[in-house]
Amino acid sequence: MRLAARRVVRTERLTLLPVGKENLPDLVRLKGDEEAFGLMLHGVRTPQRTAEELEDDIDFWEVRGYGTWAVHRSEDGEFLGITGLMERPDGRGVALRYALWPHFRGQGYAREAAKAALDFGHAAGLKRVIGIARETNVSSRAVMEDIGMAQAGEYHHQGHRMMVFESLTAA
Repeated sequence: MRLAARRVVRTERLTLLPVGKENLPDLVRLKGDEEAFGLMLHGVRTPQRTAEELEDDIDFWEVRGYGTWAVHRSEDGEFLGITGLMERPDGRGVALRYALWPHFRGQGYAREAAKAALDFGHAAGLKRVIGIARETNVSSRAVMEDIGMAQAGEYHHQGHRMMVFESLTAA
């Protein structure tokens, strides 16, 4: 239980809780929504795929000591979305990710959650964390720039120009 408590991250306005089975209904809705998840790698998810990913996310926490958090507004416990650190399936490294409900955008929640996840990752010993966004996803790119990530490359994926950002800690 002490280990789980250290995985909870609190910011000025947010509480980040490692995802668990209790989050499945919220995750099914979030990951199935085109506006919320359409720009994520592999796009929107089916409920079955979301359940499988949740099992993987829970296991990832146990193996790595970091992973995906459910992002809640502290004042009322409202589920806003997710943020986290995950190993990229293409071998590019550990990547910062975040997806919030569209109606919560523009309020600084994504920046606050992403910065908290990034800081957690570096404190956990990750020397390099990347973030990837489509060139056309100006909002996501702005979040990464605002939290101190620098552009570090690009590549093409399924007809889209993908921008790679990174955050490095001192060696």
